[in-house]
Amino acid sequence: MREFIKICVHWLSRLATLPCLAVYWAEALVVGKNVALCDATEFLALFPGLPGRYLRTAFLSMAIEECHRSVSVGFGTTFSKCGARLERNVYVGANCSIGLATVRESALIASGVYVTSGAGQHGIEDVAVPIREQSGVNRRVVLGSGCWIGANAVVMADVGTGTVVAAGAVVAKPLPDFVIAGGVPACVLRSRIPAGRPAEAS
Repeated sequence: MREFIKICVHWLSRLATLPCLAVYWAEALVVGKNVALCDATEFLALFPGLPGRYLRTAFLSMAIEECHRSVSVGFGTTFSKCGARLERNVYVGANCSIGLATVRESALIASGVYVTSGAGQHGIEDVAVPIREQSGVNRRVVLGSGCWIGANAVVMADVGTGTVVAAGAVVAKPLPDFVIAGGVPACVLRSRIPAGRPAEAS
């Protein structure tokens, strides 16, 4: 019964966000889908509590590449790339910024986390041209299933399955599965797999 109620509320939330979706599509024709997405999620980010979480998930399920209805997106969180993917049971905390990312099943993202579209979004090679006018390269960042990204971390590279990223860390290079990493830039501090236990058993 509880699951049935959640499904009904999700579809009601979809209906409630249709005006916002219409504005999003109209704006996208003028300024592009990514800019329109950022504007729409800034607006929806202002709705507090459980209703806000349902509204954000409902809108994202229709606006980005993938957003499962079990996803929870906190107050103040915005998205900047329509190619983002949020799989089943993903939790995104308050005041986060999510770019071109795939967040795998049951991943946890704490408050204030920035997941960029890779480390090369802005070109910096030509010192005679302002950085904002130089082309960069967007790259999909993948956060593995069951990983936990601590508060105020910046993630510019892939994070492995079950990996824990400490609060305030800056992930500039890919992290393997089942490790704890921290620092600026983030490095592996230790494995989460007990000594003598094979990784396959995790």
